[in-house]
Amino acid sequence: MPEPTSPARLDRRRFLQATAAIGALPSLASAPAAGAAHTAQAAAPASTPDVGSLFPFIRSQAVAGEFPLSFLQSRFTDVRAWRRDTLAKVLDLLHYAPAPCPPAAEKHESVDCGDYVRERITFSTTPDIRVPAYVLVPKGASASKPAPAIVALHDHGGFYLWGKEKLVPVQGEHAIFREFRERYYGGRAIAEDLARRGYVVIVIDMFYWGDRRMLLDDDPADWRERPSTMTPERIQAFNTRASQNEQLVGRTIFSAGFTWPGVMFWDDIRTVDYLRSRPDVHPERIGCVGLSVGAVRAAHLAALDDRVKAGVVVCWMTSFPKQLRKHVKNTIGHTKVVPGLHRLLDYPDVASLAMPRPMLFMSGSRDALFDVEGIKASFTKLEACYAKAGVPDRCRTQMYDSPHQFNAEMQAQAWEWLGRHV
Repeated sequence: MPEPTSPARLDRRRFLQATAAIGALPSLASAPAAGAAHTAQAAAPASTPDVGSLFPFIRSQAVAGEFPLSFLQSRFTDVRAWRRDTLAKVLDLLHYAPAPCPPAAEKHESVDCGDYVRERITFSTTPDIRVPAYVLVPKGASASKPAPAIVALHDHGGFYLWGKEKLVPVQGEHAIFREFRERYYGGRAIAEDLARRGYVVIVIDMFYWGDRRMLLDDDPADWRERPSTMTPERIQAFNTRASQNEQLVGRTIFSAGFTWPGVMFWDDIRTVDYLRSRPDVHPERIGCVGLSVGAVRAAHLAALDDRVKAGVVVCWMTSFPKQLRKHVKNTIGHTKVVPGLHRLLDYPDVASLAMPRPMLFMSGSRDALFDVEGIKASFTKLEACYAKAGVPDRCRTQMYDSPHQFNAEMQAQAWEWLGRHV
């Protein structure tokens, strides 16, 4: 593994280059210098699996042919019955089902942003957990004229110090967000763009990110307070530590008997509960969108919760057997491992649980996180599932000549899709 670059030797340009290499990586659990790891991976002989001599055995244990619970299996003919039974199995494998509770939301701040109001709130996803969020409310939304809503799901990015702020602009924010959004979101704060299109938009901090980041007793003040004057070196130092500890947190979660994805997906489902409790939200017009791990969350939210009417999944769709040889180290971390799931369902099979609701899947042909043939195979399967369900027009797959990003062209297609279906 490459030696990490000393934070003291990073100038601003080199820090941004390093962060860009980490970028929207959904898992950075393997190395603090993910950009260097990526380069080393690209330089290795194409025939050499990342796990070397162990690969033949590992591959032999993976599913060959159609996955047992895929809707494409001939024994499945009724999409609703298939979804009911398969969904129950997926939920069981998550090993996380806290007692239900009301959102009991509390508003901590309300800021007039011109054509929308930005609220900073907390609400309950379990009887013991309060989740922080921003809610952007168009000024035309009201109890007498409820607006459609979007759950906007932030990425991993190897960038843990902030979460929801990646999608929501706030006054006095750190300059790092400008570069981050430029590289991964076409320079846009997409939650704001959606609010200006008339949606109530909510963005929560994912577990281990932002206000839910891991802090230790002796952490310095800047890591606790996150001032806008923090140097890039200090931000990088926190993100490096968080990356190094992601495996430990994941192993600790597994040792406690539950799964990290279970926490993520539960929080996102409970976010829908909260939206539906607001009088200014139309309860039957809720959609979701996300890039990278935000896309993992969007795919699962639509799959697990039929109250979501449509979704957009950006740069996170693949067939997992294609990932095994060369594409696991920077994609499959503890935030995404559901033990036993891929003996039953491939990732596009899970996403197809959203049927018959409309879903848009977009990926980049130059996204180095994925085997491009795996992306194509997943798109083919999704289209086949929707066709078998009798709703081929409700699934759209699109490959762009782009890297791992949600660029302006992709956003235009996404907003058109959500505008038509939410």
